[in-house]
Amino acid sequence: MQLDITAIIEGYAQGYFLMADETGNLGWYYSRKRALIPLDSRFRYPKSLRRVLNSDRFTVAINQDFKAVVAGCAGRESTWISRELQEIYWALYQRGIAQSFETWEGDRLAGGILGIVIGGAFIGESMFYRIPEGSKVAMVKLVQRLRERGFVLFDAQMNNPHLERFGAFSVTEKEYQTLLEQALSRRCSLL
Repeated sequence: MQLDITAIIEGYAQGYFLMADETGNLGWYYSRKRALIPLDSRFRYPKSLRRVLNSDRFTVAINQDFKAVVAGCAGRESTWISRELQEIYWALYQRGIAQSFETWEGDRLAGGILGIVIGGAFIGESMFYRIPEGSKVAMVKLVQRLRERGFVLFDAQMNNPHLERFGAFSVTEKEYQTLLEQALSRRCSLL
């Protein structure tokens, strides 16, 4: 399969994202009500998670096991991450665009978040956990990292009740494009 990685990066830079439908066909999608994870004081998390965070039970890493994070995100009964999309993520990873933000319990991968990093935008593609609280800790620690590194935008694409527990909110297409433009003018890195 011949991938046009430049065109894929450009698609994400315009606010589109890739998903496979139930038959595995890959297509570009765009959400007119874009969900964002706040990188300011609006970010919150369940109080029950504070104990876990304070226990230092989990450590975090970036790209320690990218393929395992992609597999974890795709490993559901019903998934939009097709084999073709996994190959695209790998190609983007090799270019330094796709990243995995991981939580570890000892030497066990506890959970992670898969994302695309373009400028000051972190575009969250998916998250998963193998150990309870693994993905929630990843979310809190990733937001801290994005703040430290000067990111403008944590794009969650589509809202759901789980993300709302962290303060996720929706913006209009115009608001999103303004934020995306600001984010693209920055040079940020998770590493």
